Amino acid sequence: MKLTIGNLAKQAEVTVETIRYYQRIGLLDEPGKPFSGYRHYPPHDIPRIRFIKRAQQAGFTLKEIAQLLSLDGTHCADVQKMAVQKCLQIEAQIKDLMALRNVLDNLVKRCQSDFSTDHCSIIDALSTARDGGSVANR
Repeated sequence: MKLTIGNLAKQAEVTVETIRYYQRIGLLDEPGKPFSGYRHYPPHDIPRIRFIKRAQQAGFTLKEIAQLLSLDGTHCADVQKMAVQKCLQIEAQIKDLMALRNVLDNLVKRCQSDFSTDHCSIIDALSTARDGGSVANR
């Protein structure tokens, strides 16, 4: 059974534009265009697209997904190494986001205790922050 790009997109639960993008960046092969006009996609593209989407949801970039797709089931150690690296990267992002949240919490608390109506303490703190400086300590 061959699929048109629209049918492939529908069955893989993505847009036609997503399929075209995956083709442009090499994650998905683009079938040749026959004289009849419509390209036909093999059914095995459906699980490939779903794999790409699930890997994205797990935090992998499209470049990393291309690496995963180039490996087969016999390269489990390589895949595990990539997953460990992704976990470490996510942990670092969580740490950075928590620090950012703390800065914003401090700004909000300062604003809530400043009853002045002629200025905004958050705007003041952000306006007076120096390059590379932290607004959390102001």
